[in-house]
Amino acid sequence: MLSTTAPPPVAVPDIGPDTGPVTGPALPAPRGPLSLVVLDTLRGSTRTPSAAGLTSAAIEQADPYGEDLQLALYCCYELHYRGFAGVSDGLEWDPGLLGLRRDLEQVFLAALRAEVRGGTDVATEIDTLLVEVVDASGVSHHLRRTGQLWQLREYIAYRSLYHLKEADPHAWVIPRLTGPAKVALVTIEYDEYGSGSVGRMHAQLFADMMTEFGLCAEYGAYLDTAPAALLAEINFMSLCGLHRWLRGALIGQLVVAELTSSPSSDRLVQAMRRLGCGPAAIEFYAEHIEADAVHEQLVRHGIIAPLLAAEPALAGDVVFGIQASTLLADRFSDLLLRRWAEEQPT
Repeated sequence: MLSTTAPPPVAVPDIGPDTGPVTGPALPAPRGPLSLVVLDTLRGSTRTPSAAGLTSAAIEQADPYGEDLQLALYCCYELHYRGFAGVSDGLEWDPGLLGLRRDLEQVFLAALRAEVRGGTDVATEIDTLLVEVVDASGVSHHLRRTGQLWQLREYIAYRSLYHLKEADPHAWVIPRLTGPAKVALVTIEYDEYGSGSVGRMHAQLFADMMTEFGLCAEYGAYLDTAPAALLAEINFMSLCGLHRWLRGALIGQLVVAELTSSPSSDRLVQAMRRLGCGPAAIEFYAEHIEADAVHEQLVRHGIIAPLLAAEPALAGDVVFGIQASTLLADRFSDLLLRRWAEEQPT
């Protein structure tokens, strides 16, 4: 028999005002034959990659970290997020695009596997991440010590390609986990999405920071200028998230993100204070100092431990995810530091 007793009131989360229909960013300009085929398809062309002169050999010989391949992959993956303005939602599962994406993924994955050491010792990889290198030379170290405001703004503009959809790539792995590991991941994701408050979503905090810095906070606004080294970082998350067999690698990427975020966020807060930035600009990274310190423990003890206890064969994939994401983050950092050493603001 159904109970006639009124249920207790349900707490309604702060979802904020209706902001109207969501539209994706504009399509970027192509950077070579691979991205040209993808973008032509998104604009309505019915030519197949082979009809466009794109052979298997051409794909296999493409630079796996190059502007052309990484932009092509990014555009394919973006169809699974918010898409692009004027592009049909039906193209998300276009067979031609999916086949081309598979070929591009194989080139990218083969390059990553060839460059990392591999192994199955997850504990050692985690311990390495927790060691703070004295006199390190990464972007956050540079910005904290001597970085200029224009360099900080450029870094924030580029990072918006991920942070305006922060936590979305990791949501793909939720249905692919079970038990304690799933619970811990959902706990982290709940924090990332503002714990029920739209104004506290990390993506929203990042957008607010961009506005404070006079940057365009529209989703995908800086895609046309973002370098391949940044796109590769984001593409690796999407690649691992969209393939169940790479769920361990995505967890490895999450390990890197959560274990290194708190100290790097602290350095960026110090950089902003040194440069005279106000509290509204600092809020995003200040939030991550505390939140990601908690997430570090959840990742290590709530996700990694039960995941490997249940599926020990995933240890190698977790290690691959840690090493590959570290490699890609270093490539992007090195690129920015080289450019900053050579360039002046325009």
